Amino acid sequence: MTFTCHYDSPLGGITLTATESGLKEEAIAKETPLLLQTRQWLDVYFSGRQPDFCPPLQPSGTHFQQIVWQILSTIPYGETRTYKEIAMETARRLGRPHMAAQAVGYAIGHNPISILIPCHRIVGSNGSLTGYAGGISRKQSLLELEHIP
Repeated sequence: MTFTCHYDSPLGGITLTATESGLKEEAIAKETPLLLQTRQWLDVYFSGRQPDFCPPLQPSGTHFQQIVWQILSTIPYGETRTYKEIAMETARRLGRPHMAAQAVGYAIGHNPISILIPCHRIVGSNGSLTGYAGGISRKQSLLELEHIP
């Protein structure tokens, strides 16, 4: 069974969705221990501190998307990476000589668990704030929250 609850963040409402074992994309409204833990994670995060725990995540996606999202999850709080860097690491993990940054951008854009899987930490090669499903102003706010210029 899948459950949901609502979280009021400083950037607007967030719907949290989880099964008994991890966060998901869709569901039924009910507060569960996992959703409570996620709300606590978000409280810590939006207070401007780095959470020292992460609820279990269970995003649905293709094998390629899963690899990209795993890479995003390794980007430390307060740091950014470029689409090119993510593409290079994705290619390495897939055993390929190269990977198109556009393909990686597509997978990043379909990240169903944003903020916890930090797609906001991805910038253009020149440092520009390109693309974010939640909007560039939210991306900028999240980066500022993490003290990233």
